[in-house]
Amino acid sequence: MRDRAARLRSGLSPKSPGSEEADPRVRIDLAHLLSLEGKARGLTFLPHQPARSILNGRHASRLRGRGLNFEELRDYLPSDDVRSIDWKVTARTGKPHVRVFTEERDRPALIVVDQRMSMFFGSRLNMKSVTAAECAALAAFRIFDQGDRVGGLVFGDEAIAEIRPRRSRSSLTSFLAAISEANGLLRAEAPSVSPMPLNTVLQNVARIARRDHLVLVFSDFDEIDETTHRLVANLSRHNDLVLCLVSDPYADMVPAGIRIIVSDGTLQAEIDTGDRSVHQRLRDMAMGRLAEILDWQRRYGFPVMPLSSGEDSIAQMARLLGRVGQRR
Repeated sequence: MRDRAARLRSGLSPKSPGSEEADPRVRIDLAHLLSLEGKARGLTFLPHQPARSILNGRHASRLRGRGLNFEELRDYLPSDDVRSIDWKVTARTGKPHVRVFTEERDRPALIVVDQRMSMFFGSRLNMKSVTAAECAALAAFRIFDQGDRVGGLVFGDEAIAEIRPRRSRSSLTSFLAAISEANGLLRAEAPSVSPMPLNTVLQNVARIARRDHLVLVFSDFDEIDETTHRLVANLSRHNDLVLCLVSDPYADMVPAGIRIIVSDGTLQAEIDTGDRSVHQRLRDMAMGRLAEILDWQRRYGFPVMPLSSGEDSIAQMARLLGRVGQRR
């Protein structure tokens, strides 16, 4: 019965013993994450987004991008933008002067990756944990390639791995290795433990990203409450926050008229979705969480990227973010 429950959780057909570890839809390793670097080069997290990007101003607030550093005050030249004229200095000196700014480099990014047991579910293509890991790796490579510092928090049900943002290839590899290690701990026969509260993780994020960070959170946002609302609202006031909501098509649209065996590795239960009241409660729970997270975009002004474990990670990241070079 437990093997049947494990297959249900993974969405896989019966295979030989040990095949779960070999299937990249169920579990990823560091080599797989490193192989995604070339696939990330077309994506962009810069403030000027392609027209179809979910981060474009038409869909949500634009990212701040890097800041500007004051470089010099000099005489106005015919090619200068009149908006850069410093009118106070111009009035004082009697000659037009402009302020010159350069783009601030080395902006820190903090990528938060959920690898709790609630993410160890998949019905069509990947486990949610795999989709979160792959999309986080794509984001990390692209941000690093843009010249920014990359770090992150990777959390399971029992521990949080913290990698401070650095402009370092070894630091980036350490972050990906932390994702791979946390992902490797997920299995159907894992002992039952209390899940790591998302609020605890967000409090750690707030401690590190006090201001002017790009913060991306890849999670199914299991077990949120009013404290979660307050934490994400506070994070978004001083940082560019992007929530990447990972869901599974099976959980979003629970089929009716079937019996499901679910297991947490210790206990298992049978759910009959042929019971209309049970089916409705399952749908309300799944759709209610989705609606609540998407409403944060309207309330707090930061973008929410919906990711599905039923789709290829690279394809949906390209669709949601747009690709460099697309017509604007």
